[in-house]
Amino acid sequence: MADDDDEGGFGGLYEDGHWVWDESTEALVFISDLPPQPVEAVHIPIKAPTGTVEFRDDVDLIEQDVKDIALYTAPVNILSPVLINILHLPTTERFIRALVLCCQYYLQIADEMANRIIELETKVRTPQCEVLEGEFRDNLSDLRLLVAKEYSAMLIGGGDMKKFHHMGPQKKRRSLSDKDARLFETLLRMCVQIVWLALGRKSFNQIELEVNRIFKSEIFNAVEHNLHTDYINKMVKEERAVLLGRCLRHDKKLNTRSPLMNEVFCHRDIDYRLMGLGVIKCAVMTPRLHYMKEAVSGPEERLRELGIVLGIIGMHRSSFDTMLKPLPTASEGKSKASVSSRSQSYASKSSVSSTMRKSQMTAHKIYPDIVLPSRESRITSVPPSFPDEPEEIRPCSETQRRRWQARLMKLLHPYGR
Repeated sequence: MADDDDEGGFGGLYEDGHWVWDESTEALVFISDLPPQPVEAVHIPIKAPTGTVEFRDDVDLIEQDVKDIALYTAPVNILSPVLINILHLPTTERFIRALVLCCQYYLQIADEMANRIIELETKVRTPQCEVLEGEFRDNLSDLRLLVAKEYSAMLIGGGDMKKFHHMGPQKKRRSLSDKDARLFETLLRMCVQIVWLALGRKSFNQIELEVNRIFKSEIFNAVEHNLHTDYINKMVKEERAVLLGRCLRHDKKLNTRSPLMNEVFCHRDIDYRLMGLGVIKCAVMTPRLHYMKEAVSGPEERLRELGIVLGIIGMHRSSFDTMLKPLPTASEGKSKASVSSRSQSYASKSSVSSTMRKSQMTAHKIYPDIVLPSRESRITSVPPSFPDEPEEIRPCSETQRRRWQARLMKLLHPYGR
């Protein structure tokens, strides 16, 4: 029987190999069938560089950079070899990028709806308001569906997640459901941190509340139970309709489904091609589908070129410090210097200046808003046969995975085994 506390329980200790009889020791010996791990070679130049040395300054931030900061700052007690392996899989990378896109658009629309509700005090709602808010709602539903697609593949052990299934790769072992729950709970917490970093270290509580709501439902949202914000009940009817969507299913507590699964089984017009974005090739792609596919699985270096916004991912690395905190721009530095130089002569207006500076800081955005291409007026009907040609999957950084595994071993065993 597998030990629930053994981190290697998901893959199985003796699954990738065979047994042979050793005549010298007169015992069975396990021989691994896996190829030997390559040794990372470090090449040192023979001669020291002389003259002018120029370094590149046009390197873009990639998802791995954000994951590295999250892993570096994470407490050791939540890290494990299995978690590091999962974080360096293509399915998980698509899942994280879909979650970043979904949370970024959610925060953007939440701000937009808050402003619209304030404007209703002096304006009258028109039929165009319903059309625009319906577009916001459908966009959020489609982005939640992208997250649900990847998360479902992770839960059922599809593709590269096969060996991490709680019943083993062949789904024949005793279920390790408790261990599986702990693993995914930790993974979810890591993903919240990654999303927060990718979105410029802003609105952490809002991100954490929404992520836990869509994965666990309102009833089982542990973050809301701890914070007691009651943010959903504080929403007006129009806000709730847009931010929560139409795919809500109110059932008995034991039959509650998460909002993500409600999106999958929702009775609304859904483009079936959304279910295979980044995994299955589609012959015909609309601008909307192309935007989502590149955001979820395209190379980060092309995001700016294609006008796709994914938080700070794809932005120039020179705009951020080592911990991915935004660096002040030259214009901001000049404005701060000019304000400080005039502070003594305008002492009586200090409170007004403070308010103005706060509003300017709030208005300043690290990255632009997401502008999703509009949906087609007519949803493509389901074809008689679905495409099955796989997309070219971008590999994750194997070098970084090995480095984080080695660092974790040093942290867990600082004095050796």
